[in-house]
Amino acid sequence: MNWEMFYLTCFLVGVTLSVLAFVGGTIHLPHVHFHLSHGHVATPGVGGHAGVSRGTEMPWFNFATITAFLAWFGGTGYLLTRHSSLLVTVVIILAIVAGLTGATLVFWFIVKFLLTHDQALDPADYDRVGVLGCVSSAIRMGGTGEIIFSQEGTRQTCGARSENGEAIPHGAEVIVTRYEHGIAYVRRWEEMADGHQDSHTNDSSIS
Repeated sequence: MNWEMFYLTCFLVGVTLSVLAFVGGTIHLPHVHFHLSHGHVATPGVGGHAGVSRGTEMPWFNFATITAFLAWFGGTGYLLTRHSSLLVTVVIILAIVAGLTGATLVFWFIVKFLLTHDQALDPADYDRVGVLGCVSSAIRMGGTGEIIFSQEGTRQTCGARSENGEAIPHGAEVIVTRYEHGIAYVRRWEEMADGHQDSHTNDSSIS
């Protein structure tokens, strides 16, 4: 195998693997894998929909940068070998520089445009206990109604029951005290606020 065939083989291998990875919708990395079709990042041992912190989590040396290096290295080496009279050593050096440049550009693109749109998901951000909501469908005494609330920038609704069994009218502001089996148990915001104020007053009196 001569140098021209060597570079051409590297180029074809790099391009083929890159295309297969993107067409397949998933790029698998040594330490990190991310699904382009689902738009989330996961690490081994972490659930498929759980996010991770970006930056140092993704190593520069990974599947995407390896295939990019092979493609750029092979393509540059092939063109210089075929269309120039440069020494073999010079061609190798230029091909390596081109490969590293291509790999760096791919890494930068992934970190800048693909990973920055994913955010770490903290289960606490989706805990409905303590959420302030508004009754959208009146809660009957001992019965079930509906509340509407905003969480993580999304407007949501769910069934609701009064924590103490009382009726709560439409439009009343409530606090979710517990959440079980898809039902939010709530108390009026005024009750919670008054209870907190009374507790604060008693503490001040004792002091």
